[in-house]
Amino acid sequence: MIAMTSRDLLTPTELEASLAELPDWAVDGDELVKTYVTKNFAQAALFFNAIGLFAEAMDHHPDVLVHGYKRVTVRLTTHDRGGITAFDTQLAAQIDALPRK
Repeated sequence: MIAMTSRDLLTPTELEASLAELPDWAVDGDELVKTYVTKNFAQAALFFNAIGLFAEAMDHHPDVLVHGYKRVTVRLTTHDRGGITAFDTQLAAQIDALPRK
């Protein structure tokens, strides 16, 4: 994984390599996107809050949507760079490591 301190836009090759390490994440325009399914609404809310703690600690703020009562969709982009950076892939890896059950 590329170091989280880099806010340079990832090249297509770097992005492809990062996605290989981030199962089920996809590129949608200039964002990384993934939908997680939790056990129930309470777990979705806890997961949302955990994402918020990681994001705030990194001073990086994804769009997070809780929907369908147990689904959480995360959209990551580095807004001030206009696309996907290593900062996004680092947060994606941290989110993937969170427990959801």
